[in-house]
Amino acid sequence: MRRNKQLVCDEIADPVPGQGEVLVKTLACGICGSDLHAVHSFENMLELGARTGEKPKTDPARDIVFGHEFSAEILDHGPGTQKTFKAGTHVVSMPIAMKPEGYEAIGYSNSYPGGYSERMVLSEALLLEVPNGLSDVQAAMTEPFAVGEHAVAMSAAGPDTVHLVIGCGPVGLAVIAALKSRGLGPVIASDFSPARRAVAEKMGADVIVDPAKESPHTRWSEFGVPRTSTERMAAMVTGKTGKKAIVFECVGVPGVINHIVESVPVGTQVIVVGVCMETDKIEPFLCISKQIDFRFVLGYSGEEFAVTLGKIADGTIDVLPAITDEVGLDGVAAAFKALGDPEQQCKVVVRPEMTA
Repeated sequence: MRRNKQLVCDEIADPVPGQGEVLVKTLACGICGSDLHAVHSFENMLELGARTGEKPKTDPARDIVFGHEFSAEILDHGPGTQKTFKAGTHVVSMPIAMKPEGYEAIGYSNSYPGGYSERMVLSEALLLEVPNGLSDVQAAMTEPFAVGEHAVAMSAAGPDTVHLVIGCGPVGLAVIAALKSRGLGPVIASDFSPARRAVAEKMGADVIVDPAKESPHTRWSEFGVPRTSTERMAAMVTGKTGKKAIVFECVGVPGVINHIVESVPVGTQVIVVGVCMETDKIEPFLCISKQIDFRFVLGYSGEEFAVTLGKIADGTIDVLPAITDEVGLDGVAAAFKALGDPEQQCKVVVRPEMTA
């Protein structure tokens, strides 16, 4: 849990399911990049959230058990439940606790411990049964890969688009998976990390680029994307409008967005999926001159979450190449440190029942 801006492993009381809730045993839970930020910067996250009009529901001075990418087993039902799934059923859920007065974000709440714990309480109405044959670890990847499903769904990706994914951490890999699950391509993947480029290739990226050696933006023309207004007009005159470019920004570091704006062809759609926690700047004149179509995306819908589980279950999306390690609760702090080096780890899964 997070305590005094540090990760500690400690005993807490089992949560008690309330109206419409179930008690579950955590089976597996992925470590998210948002959790890495939240250890030392959760106060900043809450402050930024408040500026959107959302009143903070969490006290960062109190203990918080992280973990929102989970699979679990039903142990018991609280009052007012339909008992749709019996005890022993393996389930996943969007990490939201539905309350009459609003909702709580599981894994970022003082009241609802997340998946880095042995027990959780979930809203029965949001449960999805894990299909037979799907491992607990694979099922836990529903949440992070649903982020990619949503990003692609919110884009204009189709048969006439060329796709560039900047950053091949878990978010970028989820975007690649969502694109390829639709049969879309080409998908160009760019990352400075050799390890992450290797995983991107396993996830189905068609072209792998090391930006330390070449800019991924040199590839647009070879895939039929007009780079300038003049080229696009010439293509229209001949009746060949050419392909359109879509860039998925999956890094979340200051300066990346403006570099994309400077480098992309005219008319590019930029889908910002990476979460930058610092103030950034762009050149509006460049955006206007190039008629850049910006879209910032977050999370996923309930339908997208369910679709992602189905794609993982039927093999359309193979999540296993992204998983680089599994740890028990006593290994979470070390895993957080290791995840700071992309050559060491990509996606680490916490399994509470594992022992050192």
